[in-house]
Amino acid sequence: MKDLFIKRFLYYKELGDKSFAQLSEEQLFWQYNEESNSIAIIINHVAGNMLSRWTNFFTEDGEKDWRNRDSEFINSFKTKAEILQYWEKGWDCLFTALAQITDENINSTIYIRGEAHSVLDAVFRQLAHYPYHIGQIVYIAKMMKNNDWKTLSIARNKSADFNQEMHSKFDSNQENSSPVCFRNER
Repeated sequence: MKDLFIKRFLYYKELGDKSFAQLSEEQLFWQYNEESNSIAIIINHVAGNMLSRWTNFFTEDGEKDWRNRDSEFINSFKTKAEILQYWEKGWDCLFTALAQITDENINSTIYIRGEAHSVLDAVFRQLAHYPYHIGQIVYIAKMMKNNDWKTLSIARNKSADFNQEMHSKFDSNQENSSPVCFRNER
């Protein structure tokens, strides 16, 4: 199970990484208006959440006393390098925590803001939260790049080609490597 979690989280991290690679430093700080978040702010929030949720997650509440969630929505970064360094720090914390999950402790109780969760439920909770924000990042990046956007999934009007490639790559008894589908369903 742990390997599946890692695989799914790696897929979403890769979407973010591939988006950042297409953007300039200035574009990471762009905001549509004062009420919207820049990609830098979204990264600050996601990484801040990861550090809080996954640091000592078996022994400490996932909402750490040292976390200031409200400050995550105020930009404190100066450069693209700082943004990406913090992004990596959050993911490193998450993957370190995921590596600690075993069949024996996956149903153990942990706490987030005092609320009891099984480890499994806590992972699912974050598998909903992080992709939500990564989708925002991809959407903002795609809008900014417009015609220069390099797709992160199946190119427009290329679904049939992609499906044919996938069918020729996998026989019906093989596990699908698709980041979205766990099994190869025909």
